[in-house]
Parts: sequence; structure tokens; C-alpha cells
Amino acid sequence: MEIFPKNQKCWLPYDLEKAEILVKREAETDERYGYDPWKRPIEYLLDYAIINLDKPRGPTSHQVSAWVKQIISKKAGHGGTLDPKVTGVLPIGIGKATKVLQLFLTAGKEYVVWMHLHKDIEGEKVIETLKKFEGEIIQKPPLKSAVKKSPRKKKIYCIKVLEIDGKDWLLRISTEAGVYIRKLIDDIGKELGVGAHMQQLRRTRVGVLEEDSEKYPLVTLQDIIDALWFWKNEGNEKYLRKVFLPPEVAAEHWKKIWVLDTAVEALVYGANLTVKGISKLY
Repeated sequence: MEIFPKNQKCWLPYDLEKAEILVKREAETDERYGYDPWKRPIEYLLDYAIINLDKPRGPTSHQVSAWVKQIISKKAGHGGTLDPKVTGVLPIGIGKATKVLQLFLTAGKEYVVWMHLHKDIEGEKVIETLKKFEGEIIQKPPLKSAVKKSPRKKKIYCIKVLEIDGKDWLLRISTEAGVYIRKLIDDIGKELGVGAHMQQLRRTRVGVLEEDSEKYPLVTLQDIIDALWFWKNEGNEKYLRKVFLPPEVAAEHWKKIWVLDTAVEALVYGANLTVKGISKLY
């Protein structure tokens, strides 16, 4: 068995962008127009939040979001479906935050996958082949997919080898949205000439939501239950605020504009945003 540094990270385009915020006019928000995302009252957050949920192996993504709905007695939905056998990051939207889940659908993704080679082959050749798959590839969706089966151009940002155990290779892969990892592994096996299939898959990142993030912790269904218990029975908001994240996290990897309070009402009623209404932008 050969083990590589487990902290080998892949990257997404968002990581490489330098966030230069252009300030036109410094301004502070009047609380009548809303709250600091991280200081909203818990009662408000319970109907307007994102959860970075660790999906367990077995249930469908729809079933998991239904369980969340049952636990919190609020509307819940998920952003980006994971197959029943796949575990890992599953963005959950609560209440009104279900409207922003679509932002996760276009976000970059990262996975950890066990690839099993069907025959023995030199490790150097495997590594060379993996490098060939970094960058733009042509991928034809699998037969079971719900999208058109015509070949599509997709980007593989990064492939890192984490562990090698005989014919089994543990890989970390980051991609743009819409890449089928099972099909990618199959294509790698064909390129090698020995065949390969995916044994296990875990999604470790969706946009800014990661499995090892301190700012946006990955939580379990039991964590949600426990956090609600502490809040209801002891009045302790600490754990609930770690579980229920402000919906703004869904747009963190997007370009954005901060507007002045004086422009809010006009925007709500459909007016166009003018330069005078801008505070800063990124």
C-alpha cells in the first residue's frame, strides 16, 4: 500500500480569484432593511437557512430532505442530487432559502472516489493518464442519466492521488458542475486499456460548502436534532447557529453588488439599479 499526503487539496476557480472589493461609498445598513446575515434572530433563521448536511449512505437525497423537514417542521429541499450509495456534502435549504438552492447546482464540486482497476498496470502510467484528464474533456452522459446523451464539454480542474492499494486507487477530483464521476472513472479505465469502475464515492465539496470547513460545518441529521433540543430546552443558540447557516452562503462564489438602503425599495418594486444606488461591488 502506498499512501500520499491526505491533505492534498484540489481547487475550484473560486479559490484562485482574488476578492478585490471596489468601494464606491461606505455605508451601514439600517436594521429596518434587514439583519447582518450572521446576527439574524434564531426564529428568523429557522425559516431562512442553509444546512451543510452530510448525507448518509442508503437513502435518496429526496428522502434525506424529507427527514429534515420532519425534524424541523419546516419546508426543506436539497441542492444537487446524490445517488443513494453516495455520501457527503448535500446542501439543504430551509423555508424561503429553498429558492437559492439553484445557485449550488452551477457551483464546482469536489469528490473522493475509490477507483478499482480491472488489471495490473504500472503506477506511473496511471498517473500520466490521470493528468491527461485534467482540463477540458468530452463526456457522454451515462444511459441512466436524465439529460440528453449527446457528448458535452466539461472541465476537470484537478485530480490528486491520495492512496494506492494494489488495483485500488483513492482519488480526489474537483470538477465543474454536471460531471459524472462514475463515467469519468470508466473513461479513465478505457484510456488505460485495462478497464476500471467506481467502488465508492463521497462528495466533499459544493461551492463554498466543504466537509472539513470550520466556517460552514458539515453536520449530520443527529446534529440537527441535538441543536434544536439545546435551543428549545436550554435556550442555547450556539449549536443551532452552527447548523443553520445564512442563505447568503449559496451566493458566496458569485460576483455581487452591495446596494444602499435608499435603493432597496425601488429595486423591490422592479426598478433598475443605477450607479447612485451602489455602495460596493465584487
